Amino acid sequence: MNKKIIVVLVFSLVSFAARAGDLPDPTLTPGALNPDVTQENINSTVCVKGWTSTVRPPAFYTNRLKRTQLRQYGYADTNPRDYEEDHLIPLSVGGNPTDPRNLWPEPRNSKWNADRKDELEFALYMALCHGQVSLTEARNAFATNWIDAYKRYGSLLRQYGDH
Repeated sequence: MNKKIIVVLVFSLVSFAARAGDLPDPTLTPGALNPDVTQENINSTVCVKGWTSTVRPPAFYTNRLKRTQLRQYGYADTNPRDYEEDHLIPLSVGGNPTDPRNLWPEPRNSKWNADRKDELEFALYMALCHGQVSLTEARNAFATNWIDAYKRYGSLLRQYGDH
């Protein structure tokens, strides 16, 4: 086999492995929706300033869940401070607040960390509330692969980047 092809294959596998660690395991965290949020009521739910604080679960719940999920995920680093217990489908686009299938221990110390996901969350939330994306489109961006969505929605990230 050509050495160039081997180098490309090895680089691709390493790149995939790094990205795979930054995405939740879809069998443990497939995402879950908040049934109280619909396209028809976004202006009285998610698009109301401060609405997410009315549905956000308490820290004692997410901290306990994080410790459990760190074991389930089998992370080598089990220090809870190195992870944010995050909603795969954000509350700001109608993700379920308490369903464990929508929460996961997201690594803080990687290229595709919680801060980068937060940037996408804000951009898609703003785009949703300004009618640029639908609720379904915003939810699917996170449920499928938020890293690919981050790359795909670059113009929205630039538009709403300084929040």
